[in-house]
Order: sequence, then C-alpha cells, then structure tokens
Amino acid sequence: MIEFFLLAFTSLFAIINPVSAIPAFLAMTTTDTKESRLRMAKVACLTCLLVLAGFAFLGRFIFKIFGISMPAFQIAGGIVLLLVALDMLKAKRSPVHETREEKLEGIEKTDIAITPLAIPMLSGPGAISTATVLSNQAVTLERQIILIISIVMVSLASYGVLHIGATGAKWLNRIAMNIMTRLMGLLLAATAVQFIGTALPQLFRH
Repeated sequence: MIEFFLLAFTSLFAIINPVSAIPAFLAMTTTDTKESRLRMAKVACLTCLLVLAGFAFLGRFIFKIFGISMPAFQIAGGIVLLLVALDMLKAKRSPVHETREEKLEGIEKTDIAITPLAIPMLSGPGAISTATVLSNQAVTLERQIILIISIVMVSLASYGVLHIGATGAKWLNRIAMNIMTRLMGLLLAATAVQFIGTALPQLFRH
C-alpha cells in the first residue's frame, strides 16, 4: 500500500509539476491582487482534483466504449509522460501542458482559474493519462482509496506551491525551480518507462 501511494503521489506530482507553472501563472495575473491570485489558485487546484478523480474512475469505461485496451492506453500514456519528462530534464515546460496560444489567451483573460490554469496547465493530457493508468492498477478498494488520497494530496501540494508563488517567496528563484524541474523530470521518465514496461507483456497477451 505504501509503495502504491508513493508511486501515485510522485508520478502525479511530477507530471502536474506546479513549480514550472508558477512563471506562467504570475505572468497571466500581473494586474491581479494577491488575494485574487490565491482565489484563482484555489479554484484551479479544486478543478484539477475533480478532473483527475473523474478520469481515474470513469476513464476505463470510456475506453471500453471506444474499444481501446488498457495496455494500449498505458503505453500511449507512458510515451506522453516520457515526452514531458524529456522537456523537464531541459528545465523547460512541455507543450503537452499548454500551447503558446493558450498561454497568451490566459494573459488576456480576467479569470484564468478554470482555463488555462486548471485545464490544461495542471490537469492536462499527461496528468489525465497518469490518473487513468494508476486507476487500472488500483484493483482493490484499499488501492482505490489510496489513489483518491494521492490525488487530494497532490492537489493540496499544488495549491501550496502556487500559494508560495503568489505571495512572492524570495527563495523560489529561477535556479531553484530549474533544479526541481530536472529532478521531477528524471523521476517522471523512470515512471514512464515503468508504465510502458508493465503494459507491453499485457498488450501482447491481449
């Protein structure tokens, strides 16, 4: 149970990577007050929680409707995670999270909480894929509860990171953010390889 919790929490936190979202978050809220920024961060993280929890439990049924096998989706999700991880190892935010156009649109919006901050910056394709793949591994009630707890804790941790960014913490400088991004990228790359390696034998049997 502890091993599954660590896998779920670290992989979700690494793919969401709220640290790398701080520069875009601050750039899109330059004219907002600290209170307004904190409110948008809170709404965005709550939305992220609901989206990931929803896909964690409904994703497999959607795949059945479209005839997609879970091993195939797990491999596809692993490839997406690997692409994100490679960009993170270069200390840059992957276009998988959000495109340049979506970021520019967010700058022009008065409230960016739901989009683009929550979707797709926090709960983008990579995070949704990870939550769905993890739900396939949550075969028991205990693991399902642990997955939900992991999603809640990751959402709370993301709010904590955005809260620090919104209040302008001195220590959260560019060098510290790049170091953390590279470390999470390495962790995410290992998770992606594990997802693909686990799914390949299942795909051949399927």
